[in-house]
Amino acid sequence: MRELTCTIALTLIKNIGVVTAKMLLERFGSATAVFENRNNIRDVIPDATHRLIESMRNVDDAVERAKREVAFIEEKNIRALCSSDAAYPRRLLNCADAPLVLYYYGNADFNDRKVVCVVGTRRCTPYGRYLCETFVRELGEAVPGVLVVSGLAYGIDVCAHRQSLSSGVDTVGILAHGLDMIYPASHRTVATEMISHGGLLTEHVSRTPIDRFNFVRRNRIVAGVSDACVVIESGRKGGSLITAEMACGYDRDVFAFPGRVSDDMSRGCNSLIASNKAAMIESASDFVSLMGWDVKAKGQKAKQLGLFDGVPDMDVYGLSDDAKKVICSLSGVEDKPVNTIVSETGLPYSAISLLIFDLESKGLLESLAGNRVRLVKNRF
Repeated sequence: MRELTCTIALTLIKNIGVVTAKMLLERFGSATAVFENRNNIRDVIPDATHRLIESMRNVDDAVERAKREVAFIEEKNIRALCSSDAAYPRRLLNCADAPLVLYYYGNADFNDRKVVCVVGTRRCTPYGRYLCETFVRELGEAVPGVLVVSGLAYGIDVCAHRQSLSSGVDTVGILAHGLDMIYPASHRTVATEMISHGGLLTEHVSRTPIDRFNFVRRNRIVAGVSDACVVIESGRKGGSLITAEMACGYDRDVFAFPGRVSDDMSRGCNSLIASNKAAMIESASDFVSLMGWDVKAKGQKAKQLGLFDGVPDMDVYGLSDDAKKVICSLSGVEDKPVNTIVSETGLPYSAISLLIFDLESKGLLESLAGNRVRLVKNRF
């Protein structure tokens, strides 16, 4: 419990951001060690800045606040997911600005399923609402076990959550404040239902004030926990476009529904498509096909294969087990997004990139547009 308290406290110290906090954890080995040696930072980090030294000398308030937060999450049965925990969203770990701690109230597993974030304008039109409801319903039918993520905001966000619940699809809302409240308050009922059919996730401690900047930062988590981002409807500016940009930066696949050029709430989606930042889709079927996901009837269970079943003669190439995992992931499909391979193999994105480079040099893989790869068929 001391390590958790120290980790939370590290996120609360003024002037210490995520990157600096991660550097401290890496250098000292644990959050507890950081605090135990806080007056001797330069013994371990000779080039530590004066600002960092001063920040670590004034931690009493942060530690006391962290203790209160630990008591709060214990009382409310909230899970604190540190970056070293197995339940921490694995896709998010590959993002440099991933939070040190996430607070989770729910029952969905982020790591053993496909995850799609569905985002859009707060001022959605009937057209956007129809697209959202139809997409989520058909996605749930085509990909059993899919998890839909959004931001619990007005418009497309809450529409995606509500349709997920209606369709029997688990859904998680990413919040820009602590789990002691729901904003907007009018979404409390749907949020309560989501707790047992997905959940609520945030990087913020309780009693965090509502702040516009936190809603922008929240979007990086929406994008980071997902395999792909789908923009339903958006104006020229807005949070959904920020989420799409962040998804692109994380090498996630981005998709958008087009609209009439005269419609203000379609201008953002049309711009994403025109600038090649998003692939155009017209249905959930388009999305599933472009993602390279196997479409199965609702309730149908996938055949459980051995790790390297169905991928013959790999040993003749002298491949490592990790390389074999990549080949296995691509077996039986035309091609696949790199991010999907990351999710299926459990290997970091950086490791997958190196493996793909090595397999390409051996003539076993081919890279395609849109960050996709495929097997060279005459080699297997």
